[in-house]
Amino acid sequence: MASQLGLNPVGITHIHTPSSTNVRCFEYSVRLLISSSVTVEATVIEAPLQGQNIQCLIGRDVLAHGVLVYIGYSNLFSLSF
Repeated sequence: MASQLGLNPVGITHIHTPSSTNVRCFEYSVRLLISSSVTVEATVIEAPLQGQNIQCLIGRDVLAHGVLVYIGYSNLFSLSF
């Protein structure tokens, strides 16, 4: 996704996943425009998610600006800012 957006890395970090250790990932500075009243600036990483039906993971640094409600027995969630 970072290359599609034309982003340039600002650093490199290493992460651990359930199946790998010391995975090298590029870091990027981004500004997320969630709504007209919520903007989040963060350093994000581009992590490999092969074999997953996942395009993006949102961390607590972003979720801290909103309200996340998860209804487990219905497998539903709502996210509002």
